[in-house]
Amino acid sequence: MPLLLRGLSWLFLALPAVASAQHKPGDVVIERVTLKNASGSTGTYEVGTLYVPENRTKPGSRLIGVGFARIKAPRPTGAPPVFWLPGGPGLSVLGAFTDEATRGQGRLQHWLTFGVVGDLVVVEQRGYTRRGEMLEAMSEDLPLDQPGSVRAEALAMRALARKAIAENADKDLSGYDITEFAADVDDLRQALGYKKISLFGGSFGSQWSLAVMRLHPESVARAVLACVEPLNHGYDMPSHVFAALQRIAYDADRDAGLAPYLPAGGMMEAVRALHQRFAEAPVRVQVRDEAGGSRTVVLGAEDLQLALNSHTTEGEQWPAFILSLYHGRYEAWAREVIEQRHAGKTKLIGPLADSSLGTTSAREHLLRTDPAVEWLGTWNFEANIASAADWPTRDMGDALRVPVESAIPVVFVNGDWDTSTPVENTLSLLPYFPNGRVILVHRAGHDGAFYQLREEPTVSKALYEFLKTGKRVSLPVEVTLPLPRFELPPFAPPARGEPPGGSGR
Repeated sequence: MPLLLRGLSWLFLALPAVASAQHKPGDVVIERVTLKNASGSTGTYEVGTLYVPENRTKPGSRLIGVGFARIKAPRPTGAPPVFWLPGGPGLSVLGAFTDEATRGQGRLQHWLTFGVVGDLVVVEQRGYTRRGEMLEAMSEDLPLDQPGSVRAEALAMRALARKAIAENADKDLSGYDITEFAADVDDLRQALGYKKISLFGGSFGSQWSLAVMRLHPESVARAVLACVEPLNHGYDMPSHVFAALQRIAYDADRDAGLAPYLPAGGMMEAVRALHQRFAEAPVRVQVRDEAGGSRTVVLGAEDLQLALNSHTTEGEQWPAFILSLYHGRYEAWAREVIEQRHAGKTKLIGPLADSSLGTTSAREHLLRTDPAVEWLGTWNFEANIASAADWPTRDMGDALRVPVESAIPVVFVNGDWDTSTPVENTLSLLPYFPNGRVILVHRAGHDGAFYQLREEPTVSKALYEFLKTGKRVSLPVEVTLPLPRFELPPFAPPARGEPPGGSGR
């Protein structure tokens, strides 16, 4: 039976969720879910909807739902609850409680470990939540008969903004900025009756957490932030991304399995050779489709730049991808590009939030003049900056973007193989947190910086102790993960002296 919470009083309802029109801002509807855990025991959890204004700056704004879940600690600990903020933007996580195939597994098992700290509250994102709305729009096909380009991507983003606004005339898309995300968290804190909370977030979840800390500092006791994305660093500095690639290359150059595929200068020489090859001319690649036909795609220098940006989430896979291209094996990449250029659904809260937060003019200058733009292009920021005026979310302003000193205790966790939120993000933010600590995780990528620490029981225990008490006993400064087993290219090594491939031209 669902429960309606207004302030601190619980009221039983006879029906499941009722329309948002019957609610007031700050109302919470909660349903209890019983699941069997991996151990075979059952647990009861709360899955709910918080009702909030779509745009708090506009009186009479319609109400929208924001989904959340609460896992109560087995016994009281006296510690502030941990609010777990997912990444994205556009990561929906409540399927851990509702999807038949996945409920009770994986993510939920990890959440249960927070019981040693206290209550855990998982908050979904407005505009992409199973307990509210999931705002999406279809992008248009991009041509296959010409190379990809940043300019085409920017034009497509501007067109998407116009289409999204036209298709959502009944909604106020201006209400999906970082200040509203932060206010949702604070409203939920108050609705559930908590005086203070601790924050746990990675990637966009860390940026979201930093906004909560900046705008509602009195409500935050402490935080653990992984894969850190400062408020002014939504767009990564190309040279920081390139440095992470160099660190991956260092270990790849010493891997026995990859050795037969490597050019004399190692991984970065392969990158340089590809850069030169595609600067001279694009390639045409024909691939077979599932129906037995074929499709041809043209891949150019900017496609290579995009690939260097997007193929590095998992460091152990990146060398095989680069070496396949170096030896002229373009088919797998071509299939990916064909899929990327095909029309598909875009989660609107990403560009709405990112274009609104943007970056300072000083940082934009650094981004555009960074020496690694030659290698990675401006894919990471161009479309959002070019389309910022097309999206209805307001410019957040430099007063929010530029960091200020904060006394909130924080433990930052970042991997030095992370190409989505480079470790330099964390290092630049640390001086503003006199009560901050950093754990540098050598060889951890974007998806692994915190999760790989699960294999380090001492570190996990120390992080939970910090969240529970604020004590930083036994927290390491650095953790070195073991050498990964690098993926190998899916073909036999070339014969000695055979020149690098150029097939597909």
